[in-house]
Amino acid sequence: MAVKIRLRRMGAKRAPFYRVVVADSRYPRDGRFIEEIGYYNPMKEPGEIKIDADKAQKWLNNGAQPTDTVKALLKKCDIIK
Repeated sequence: MAVKIRLRRMGAKRAPFYRVVVADSRYPRDGRFIEEIGYYNPMKEPGEIKIDADKAQKWLNNGAQPTDTVKALLKKCDIIK
């Protein structure tokens, strides 16, 4: 099972809000997920990022691969170097 850490889009049209979730790579973007580990709100200035560092680190240690966008968010939060 290939596990990814990725964004799940929420919110209204033209007002995006994303949840950072751990999901099987075969599931659709907004479909089923294993665990929610945080959120990202790009509508605030500056963008609001809240990610549970312990959960994210646990999943990364277990082999979960973050998407490019999530990897950038994790770097901003100093979870990965």
